[in-house]
Formats: sequence, C-alpha cells, structure tokens
Amino acid sequence: MKIHHLRNATMVIETNEKIILVDPMLGEKGSAGPTFTLFRFKPQRNPILDLPSNAMKIVNKATHCLITHLHPDHLDMTAIRFLRDKQTPVICSVKDADALTKRGLNVVQKVKYWERTEFLGGTIEGIPAQHGYGFVAKPMGNVMGFFVQLPNEKSIYLSSDTIYTDAVDKVLTQYKPEVSVVACGTAQLDIFKPLLMTMDDIIKFVKNSPGKVIANHLEAVNHCPTSRKQLNSELTKLGLIEKTNIPKDGETIEIK
Repeated sequence: MKIHHLRNATMVIETNEKIILVDPMLGEKGSAGPTFTLFRFKPQRNPILDLPSNAMKIVNKATHCLITHLHPDHLDMTAIRFLRDKQTPVICSVKDADALTKRGLNVVQKVKYWERTEFLGGTIEGIPAQHGYGFVAKPMGNVMGFFVQLPNEKSIYLSSDTIYTDAVDKVLTQYKPEVSVVACGTAQLDIFKPLLMTMDDIIKFVKNSPGKVIANHLEAVNHCPTSRKQLNSELTKLGLIEKTNIPKDGETIEIK
C-alpha cells in the first residue's frame, strides 16, 4: 500500500488494484472560500497554499473517492466538478449521500456508523467523529471516520475531523488498526473551543495507536495553528516520533 499525502486532509490510498481519493480539496490557493478566522489567527483565504506539483497526476488515477464530511476544506467546488465530470464512484456517510447526489456525484455506497459492509473485496465501517470540544461540535455537523480492511493490505483507520472520544479509543484499542490517520492542526474558530484534538489528545492518540500513525490537516488552512515542526518536537520529546509520520505535501508513504 502507498499513501500519497497531498494537502490538508486530501490523500490517496493506492493498492495493487484500487486507488482511493480521500477528502479532496483540489482548488488553487485561496479558491475554497473566505478565511475561517478574522482575529484569532491571521485572516487568509483558504487553502493558504497550492497543491504540490505532483498532486493531480496522482488524483487523476483515482478509481474511487471516500468523503468523511462536507466542509469545504475536505470537499471544495473544484473537487465536486472533478468527481462529477469523471463520475468517480463515491463512498460516504449515509447522512451525506443525498446532499452529494444532488450535487451530481456518483454515490455508490452509503456507510452507516458501526456497521461493517463489503468494500472493494474487503470491508469498511463508519466510525463516529466529534468535530470539536463541547458546544461547537453540534453546528459543525455530521462527520464520519472510516475503518477500512482491504485484501492483503494493512488495516487503516481514517479518524477524520474529530477530538479524542470513546469511539476513537474503541477503534484504537479494540480494532487495532495497523495504520491510523489523525487530523493534527488543532483547528479553532474565533470563538468556542478547538475543533480538532489538542496536543494532549494527539499525544494520547499516538500512544494508544498499535501501529503506524500518519498526521495530516496541517499548515493548509488558516484556522489550524499547529505546525509540523511543533508536532515533531512534542512527539520527539516523548519518544513517539518513531511511530509517527508527518508527511510534507506531495510526499508518498510506503506501508509494508
């Protein structure tokens, strides 16, 4: 298995037979919409940087697309046009299927929470994700993580935009994914608590992960203050960096 990290939460999982695009934000710098914060962090239109030069060559090979939720930093208008024009088979939460179908996307599979179903010769299961601490999680809406097991490949947990919850803990400690992907930008709006895991919870996630951890959702949107350098420093102090990969945009990780 190869995992191509492109930008923010956009990645491509490449297996021998299938190539799965995840949470595509494909537009150029500044194209996805207005700034997410005005005064807590520097106002900037998102995304705050362009895709790496190799991104679309990889994206164009995608045979399927997994979508965790409908926020523009996970599915922008450029990606919607791309998926619609190619009629790429889309797999998503049952709660998002109607909205995506109305946008002209080819939804072929609707995933339910805690229900394991057939997926590309293996299985997929929807995992609850809570997009923020406290009250802010409610207006942030529906989010779904995925636990995926494909034939002759490592199991992978795409935790999506979430804080550390009982559901996350259950997957890490009971399902024991061999690869886990965690959003590490500690996103926060001008008001309310963080939308993603704090550093303490990121550390907890890495400690409790039985296998390799891939950190994403970093340095691509203006409301995510945690940097790769900071994350690397914190994990190094605790002896956790060896089990964690913090990829640069455009980097490919080989999972053996």
